[in-house]
Amino acid sequence: MEREELNKLLEESVPRIKEGQVVKGKVVKIIGNEVLVEIGYKSEGILSLNDFENPEEVKVGHEIDVLVESRENVEGRVVLSLEKADLIKHWERLQKAYRDSEPVKGKVVKKIKGGFVVDAGVPAFLPSSQIAAEDINSRALVGEELTLKIIKMTQWRRNVVVSHKMFVEEEKERKKQDLLSSLEAGALIKGKVKNITDFGAFIDLGGLDGLLHISDISWGRISHPSEVLVVGQDIEVMVLDVDKSKERISLGLKQKTPNPWEEVEKKYPPGSRVKGRVVNLTHYGLFVELEEGVEGLVHISELSWRKRITHPSQVAGMGDIVEAVVLSIDKENKKMALSIKQIEPDPWLQVKEKYSIGSILEGKVKGITEHAIYIEVEDGIEGIISAHELVWSQGQVDPKKIVKKGESVQAIVTDLDEENRRLVLSRKQLLPDPWENVGKKYSVGMELEGTVTKITDFGAFVEVEEGVEGLLHISQMVDDKTKNPREILSVGDKVKVWIVRLSPEARRMGLSMKGPEKEVE
Repeated sequence: MEREELNKLLEESVPRIKEGQVVKGKVVKIIGNEVLVEIGYKSEGILSLNDFENPEEVKVGHEIDVLVESRENVEGRVVLSLEKADLIKHWERLQKAYRDSEPVKGKVVKKIKGGFVVDAGVPAFLPSSQIAAEDINSRALVGEELTLKIIKMTQWRRNVVVSHKMFVEEEKERKKQDLLSSLEAGALIKGKVKNITDFGAFIDLGGLDGLLHISDISWGRISHPSEVLVVGQDIEVMVLDVDKSKERISLGLKQKTPNPWEEVEKKYPPGSRVKGRVVNLTHYGLFVELEEGVEGLVHISELSWRKRITHPSQVAGMGDIVEAVVLSIDKENKKMALSIKQIEPDPWLQVKEKYSIGSILEGKVKGITEHAIYIEVEDGIEGIISAHELVWSQGQVDPKKIVKKGESVQAIVTDLDEENRRLVLSRKQLLPDPWENVGKKYSVGMELEGTVTKITDFGAFVEVEEGVEGLLHISQMVDDKTKNPREILSVGDKVKVWIVRLSPEARRMGLSMKGPEKEVE
C-alpha cells in the first residue's frame, strides 16, 4: 500500500476536528511546566501551567475545554488554547443570560471615563449611571463583585454593557411582589424603622415599606412616635391590612400584646380604689393612666368635696400619682369614670345631723353678690344668706353695705338645699324684729320723718326706722293730680308723713303726706 493511502486511512480513523473549534481534552502528562492534553486526535497538544488559573490544582486525568488553534504545528502537534476556549464559553454564557434576561456576576476591575470595566468572564462596561446606590464611593467599587443585568451586547465588536441599577430595581420589585403575595392580616413580620413622622413610622419590610400609624404603636398615650421608636431600629410588627392594588401595608405594634381593656372590668370593678399617673389636664378634668392603654377621667366635679375647683391643676399636675375610686366603666368605648373626692367620706352626709333646721352657726363670708352672700361654714360646707335675710328691711338691701368679705357672721339654718349641697341661712332672724314693738311705739295720726327707700307706680316706701317701712300711696302725696310718684319723690328723700293706717300683725303701715285726717278708707 502506498504511503499516501496510509496517511488517508490514518486521517479517516481519528475524529475530524476543525480549527477554531472548542473540544474536550484530558490531561495525560505533566512535564515540568508543560501539560500534555489529549483530544482524541492523532497527536497531543501542549499547554503551559501558567495558562491555568490555579496551576497547583492541575492533575493527570482532569478534563478541560480547549480551543483548536491549529491541527498541526511544525512539530506535528495540535495547537490548543485554554484562554480562548474560556473566552468563547463565557461569551456564550453571557449571550444566553442576555436572551433569558438572567443576571450575571462581575468583578469591578478598574475605573475609566464614564464608568467601570467589569470582568464578567469577558470585559464589560458598567456606566456610572447604572450604579444602584448613588452614595457608593466610586473608588470603593474597584475589586467588588456585583450582580448585573446585561443591557447591550454587540457580538462582532465583542462589546458588553451591564447595569447594576437594573438588577437592584428588578430585585426590589420581585421582593416587593413576593412580599405582597405572601402577606396576610395577622401575620408577624420583622422590619427596620426607615422614617419617623408626626403621624407614625415607615417600616422597611425588605422590599416594601409599611405604615405603622401612631395610634397602633402603643395601647398607652404617646404624643410622638419618637417616644417609642428610633430610625434604624429592628422591630417585629403585625400586619393589620394589605391593599395589593395600591401596594399599601398597614402595620401594628400594640396588637402584639392583648388589649388591656379586655380585662379592665375584672381588674378595676366599680367601687374599687386605684392608683395612677396624671397624663393629661383639661378644663373639664384630668386623665389618669392606671396601666399602659387604660386611662380614666376624673371630672372636675369629682375632684373635691370641700373646695370649689375652677381648674384641675388646683388638685394635681402632670405626672403626679393620685388615688381615686372607680365610678363606672364603658368597655365598648374605652371610657372609665374616676373620682378623687370619693376617697374621703362625703361631708354633706353629716350635715343634717350637725346643722339641723333652727340651729345657729358661725362662718366667714367668702363671696358677696348683688342678691346674696356665701358663708364658709366649715371646709367643704357652704351656706347662703339671701339679701332679704340679712336685715329686717322691706326695701332693697345691698349686701356689700352690710357685710365684708372675710367677716365672721352668725346665722340660723332655715333650710337644706340638697341639690346645690348648701345650707340656707338667715342673719336677720338672730336680730331683734323691729315690728315687735311697732304697736307700742307708733299709732294712727302720729307725725314721723322717714326716708324714701323705693318708688313704684302706685306710690313710695318710706323707712321710719331700721326695718320698719310704710307705704305712701300715690293718692296720699301732696299733689292729688300726679300720676307718677317719681315726679314728686326720689329714693333717699327725707319726707314728713303721718300714720293713717297701722297693722303690726300684718307688718303694714299706711302713710300720708297730707296729714292724718286725709286717710282714704
